[in-house]
Amino acid sequence: MTRRRPTREETRRRVLAAAHDVFTTHGIEAASVADVAAAAGLTKGAVYSNFRSKNDLVLTLMDEYVAQRQREATELFDSAADADHALRDVGKHLVDAIHTGAKWQRLLIAYAVGGQHDPELADALRLRRQRLRASLAGMIERVAERHGLTLPFPPDEAAMVVLALSNGFAVEDSLDPGAVPDDLFGRVLAVLGTGGAGGTGGAGPTT
Repeated sequence: MTRRRPTREETRRRVLAAAHDVFTTHGIEAASVADVAAAAGLTKGAVYSNFRSKNDLVLTLMDEYVAQRQREATELFDSAADADHALRDVGKHLVDAIHTGAKWQRLLIAYAVGGQHDPELADALRLRRQRLRASLAGMIERVAERHGLTLPFPPDEAAMVVLALSNGFAVEDSLDPGAVPDDLFGRVLAVLGTGGAGGTGGAGPTT
């Protein structure tokens, strides 16, 4: 029986899965494309036929990580009965993701900071952060309109706060596992979502 050759997409997924494991185990800087190829059971040529460089691999994994978090947050927002539950549920989910993936998130943060020495990589990272903030701001605006919330500051600034909290909690959990309470992110989001007034429609400038 002739063995079916894997499709390009199957090979691509195989490389990404191996890259995630290798980078998480050895660190992004220490790992090489050869390490990824060996872990995937492929040649370096097979890796390079799908990804231009190690940076391309990392950026693709970063994009997928962010997209997955956004999909999960959107589903929680859409299924929540009210704003308070939506914000607390999303916050709880994000902390769960931090607890299970803190090392990976910390590696990505370190990679992004270190990447500022490479102009091309710095540009790619900056564009991704801008797109992420814009997407998150749009999500925040939609949730506010849906539930009649008055945000304490504009959606783009709220998006910046949420991302800063997520990154900060990931670092804290990496350095001191379990230090971040499961409900802390959700409680903070609930306060931000109500303008610090303890209920929906709290005082704060309209946006």
